[in-house]
Amino acid sequence: MGIAFDVRPSDAEELAEGEAEAVALENARRKAAAVRAHADGGAVVIACDTVVDVDGALLGKPADEREARAFVRRLAGREHRVVSGLVVGDDEAVEITRVRFREVDDAVLDWYVATGEWRGRAGGYAIQGSGAALVAGIDGDYLNVVGLPLARLLDLRPDLLPIESLRR
Repeated sequence: MGIAFDVRPSDAEELAEGEAEAVALENARRKAAAVRAHADGGAVVIACDTVVDVDGALLGKPADEREARAFVRRLAGREHRVVSGLVVGDDEAVEITRVRFREVDDAVLDWYVATGEWRGRAGGYAIQGSGAALVAGIDGDYLNVVGLPLARLLDLRPDLLPIESLRR
């Protein structure tokens, strides 16, 4: 989109339990605060945290193949919520997308876990990659599931787009 940016991991301690919206937003706040502490004073800090909520339980990033397999099996044939907390300066928002997974058998589970794509992914899957084969449909913002709810970001800060007419 033409927006120049630098990625700066925050190493902020993240909550792993609680109500999905509150956890995602608090984690984004913590990330933003940690990055702001080391950022140039004029930098716009965008922080986002995404959690997967299935029946009120949060699925974070799987620790290993066994847990990745368990996460995908738990999501199979069901609907879950992908909840992102977004912080940009003093502006905050939460975005929720509902994702329906297909039924999957052991062969599909074996194949997906073997891709390694689950590493570092909330819920243990990546919709933008091979994980698309697990998904039956979504209701909401696809980019939220990828990891950054761009539409919500631009609702908060349309001035981030490099388009002069939006800055008036």
